[in-house]
Amino acid sequence: MLRLVLSLALLDPAAVAEVSQGDVADPHILTPHGDRLGYAPVPRPYVGPRRLTGVLLGTDPVSNRDVQCGGTVINSRSRSLVLTAAHCIYRDGRMLKRLTFLPAFDRGRPPLGAWQAVDAWVPPRWHHQPYSADLLPYDVGLVGVARGDKPLEAVTGRGLRAMPTRRGTALRGLELLGYPVGRRYPGTSLYRCVGDTVEAVKQGPGLMVTHNCHAAAGGSGGPALYGGAVAGVVSSSSPMKDAHGYTVLTRLGTRPFQELLARADREMRLRRPG
Repeated sequence: MLRLVLSLALLDPAAVAEVSQGDVADPHILTPHGDRLGYAPVPRPYVGPRRLTGVLLGTDPVSNRDVQCGGTVINSRSRSLVLTAAHCIYRDGRMLKRLTFLPAFDRGRPPLGAWQAVDAWVPPRWHHQPYSADLLPYDVGLVGVARGDKPLEAVTGRGLRAMPTRRGTALRGLELLGYPVGRRYPGTSLYRCVGDTVEAVKQGPGLMVTHNCHAAAGGSGGPALYGGAVAGVVSSSSPMKDAHGYTVLTRLGTRPFQELLARADREMRLRRPG
């Protein structure tokens, strides 16, 4: 089994200043014009799946420190669901406060508005178990948002289709999207990285790992796109000092994620007036 390490910088942007991102050199960069972590700015204007991707902001209920992650609109009957990583919603069994989604966030501005969370869902084990690498295959969550009387997809356009993949499936040419934060990244602009994946574990729904992308702080929860669908979310990365860095992607496994999506969609539809 590949040894997986959750980078704390992915969870807490305030920790980025302590990390030397310039020490990372990846000889396997696939992204055109990609930097040393494999990332390159997304050209403007943001269209298609890139318009559906945005920043998810929250506050740790204990430390009161702000947390920034990525998220993307996922297609549902309620038309108001955001896909992200579970650890972007819960930390140590506590739900973050003031969760807000800013789709198509660009240069500090939310052109499609700020969408407040009204509910959130993560796999049950995230409620009760302390963090461990065993949780990474289940590091996926959904946030239900609202703003006025319009559903989210009425403003962003149709959300992405979920692409369930089984354990062992390797995908080539995934596009990772996110808003990295740090000395080399503003945290306010969308970046992309192209990567091939391999399987990382032999248990549960499995995990995808790419050695072509090395996600920096703020990248958690961003989508991994394949053929116009979303196949997974950015979960974690090896430490930034790792010269052979990798990024861990939680796949949208067939049963655990589909059950989570069905429950979230059902509960959000019940919230709609009339």
